[in-house]
Amino acid sequence: MSERTESSDAPAGAEPDDRSAPRGPLAGFRVVELGQLLAGPFCSTLLAYYGAEVIKVEPPGGDPIRSWRVLKDGESLWWASLGRNKKSVTLDLRQERGRELARRLIAGSDVLVENFRPGTLEKWGLGPDELRRDNPSLIVARISGYGQTGPMARRPGYASVCEGFGGLRYVNGHPGEAPVRANLSLGDSLAGLHAAFGVLLALIERGRGDGDVARAGERGRGQDVDVGIFEAVYNLMEAVVPEYSGAGVVREPSGTTITGIVPTNTYRCSDGRFVIIGGNGESIFQRLMRAAGRPEMAEDPRFAGNANRVLHEEEIDRALAEWTATLTLDQALAALAEAEVPSGPIYSVREMMEDPQYRARGLFEPVEVGGERLEIPAIVPRLGRTPGATRWPGPKLGEHTREVLGELGIDAAALGELERAGVI
Repeated sequence: MSERTESSDAPAGAEPDDRSAPRGPLAGFRVVELGQLLAGPFCSTLLAYYGAEVIKVEPPGGDPIRSWRVLKDGESLWWASLGRNKKSVTLDLRQERGRELARRLIAGSDVLVENFRPGTLEKWGLGPDELRRDNPSLIVARISGYGQTGPMARRPGYASVCEGFGGLRYVNGHPGEAPVRANLSLGDSLAGLHAAFGVLLALIERGRGDGDVARAGERGRGQDVDVGIFEAVYNLMEAVVPEYSGAGVVREPSGTTITGIVPTNTYRCSDGRFVIIGGNGESIFQRLMRAAGRPEMAEDPRFAGNANRVLHEEEIDRALAEWTATLTLDQALAALAEAEVPSGPIYSVREMMEDPQYRARGLFEPVEVGGERLEIPAIVPRLGRTPGATRWPGPKLGEHTREVLGELGIDAAALGELERAGVI
């Protein structure tokens, strides 16, 4: 843990009136975030939620995500969630004095998270090898489109492009049509999640150290965590590689179904709403067909076993579609629940926020932004003894600059001069 925070009684990064908030399992670790937009910031949002002190270094103009999507009073509502629990410090890294301040800040930190194009940190004299001269235990999480090595390393790689390159877009959508994009930046979020996982692995390894270091109670050496957005997407591709390598099979898009598992599909109900049904287990399939008024299909040997059902997918789906078309969504869900068949609706955010299961699980956390109450999503996993928490929403740009730089020994006069020079 960094010396600055390990003796504190308050959660890392907490304001004085937040001392009753859970410390979290990462309390005492300091993270510097140099990333912008989503992938890097989401990684450090996860770390901050579980107690790490996260110092977000932004250019004087701010992270562009502050002005993305739905705005209220000129600032993104998303920022309240993505910037939660972070301290905002402004530094112009294009200026040498800004980079020097960043070096000093990183020298006393445990983790650096960045998602610039590969080579950018090295150009600024902030590459991992240089930073570890002052801080050998530093862990550097590096997120980019294509990773730090390889012929495409220096290409710009947004989530949209990397979702295609990583294979996700190919299998998403309907055969013969343009692949469909989920209305989210999945690649960025997946990369941030993988980076956070990598940081935790590196912290565990560093804590173990070699034998002599461990016995002396000192921290071990740091290392890099290298995450390509396309690789984070590729990590979710299940069996596509062995299926192609071993049998020459290319997984194709399959609309609302999934290849090789039957039945699992989405069916329209009489009120125009849709129900998702997963009936591919043996006993579940039999209960499903009886609930659908087709007991003869439950007993038909042609449909025994998933492999046989795959051969008769159209017939099974047609029978289920005919059944759900006679029921409203609520009627279909009631019948399926009684038969103990996995099923559910397709929710918009309005329905999520009205659903008692979401509320019972505490999936919305209230914060105050501009004097008004705002609910933002809680973060999982849920830990029983050392849970994560939202201690404050995304801060104002540069809100903590003087506090954090003051801890580096920079007095008020020097801070004023840095501000006039546009460094902070």
